[in-house]
Amino acid sequence: MVNIKVREGESIEEAIRRFKRECERNGIMQEIKKREFYKAPSVLKKEKLVETKRKIRRKMLKDNRWSR
Repeated sequence: MVNIKVREGESIEEAIRRFKRECERNGIMQEIKKREFYKAPSVLKKEKLVETKRKIRRKMLKDNRWSR
């Protein structure tokens, strides 16, 4: 939960900017986007597998570039 207290002499726009920055730091928007639509467990498992393969492939390509 993000709490922002408006400082004395601070405009509403500045307070809103601080609020948005705090939400970004806490990952609230990412969490909202992640939970926006339901994904079946099988889909989540497949996405995780694809991401893992991509990371391994990128690591191998990076290691091969530096070994030449």
